[in-house]
Amino acid sequence: MTGATPAPLPAAVPALRLDGVGVRLGQVDALRDVSLALDARTIAVVGENGSGKSTFARLLAGLVAPTTGVTRIIGLDPVRQATELRRRVAVVFSNPDAQIVMPTVAEDVAFSLRPERLSREELRRRVDAALERFGLSDLRERSSHDLSGGQKQLLALAGAFVREPELVVADEPTTYLDARNARRVSDHLLADAGHRLVLVTHDLALAERCETAVLFAGGRVEAVGRPAEVIAEYEAALSC
Repeated sequence: MTGATPAPLPAAVPALRLDGVGVRLGQVDALRDVSLALDARTIAVVGENGSGKSTFARLLAGLVAPTTGVTRIIGLDPVRQATELRRRVAVVFSNPDAQIVMPTVAEDVAFSLRPERLSREELRRRVDAALERFGLSDLRERSSHDLSGGQKQLLALAGAFVREPELVVADEPTTYLDARNARRVSDHLLADAGHRLVLVTHDLALAERCETAVLFAGGRVEAVGRPAEVIAEYEAALSC
């Protein structure tokens, strides 16, 4: 592996395509008959707790398998091509402690590159660039677990983006952050750095910054379209 950017999908192939997809977790149908074809660069996913949006995110990241239907994520079958999907997709969770595994900041970022078998020089270059991008260069030798909440989330982003992913799936990445750090993390996620973004969020102002939005309810897709319109439909449903 050299970390080279994958070739873009043909224009006719949507980046995310689901046809009649269901996901059953234990005795619960977490997703039911989901059909979508999405090609926007930034996609917001909204809905109430238990609506299926986090299961949808985990499906896109290859963390849960579809029970029924056909799923293609950036052209890949998440079951038959799981290894390749994990190489090209990065995940960011709301709790960065779940993603921090190494004792120091620099070591934790470098850990994300372990499967790529880079030379020592290339590894150092990629880690240095990621630390610089997320404002962590001065903290490279700091204990990962002694960082503030905002710094930890930036470290999680650095660990995700150092892999140069084609798709980033972020599940409530600003939940535990103050307003300043939430804005900083959001700006990094939404910036056009050659990646697509699926952003699960309760922050409707943040969702409106995306190019398109998907509303989930009861494990099904209720609306897809321009964020302002989808959010208006969501808010109307909440007021009933």
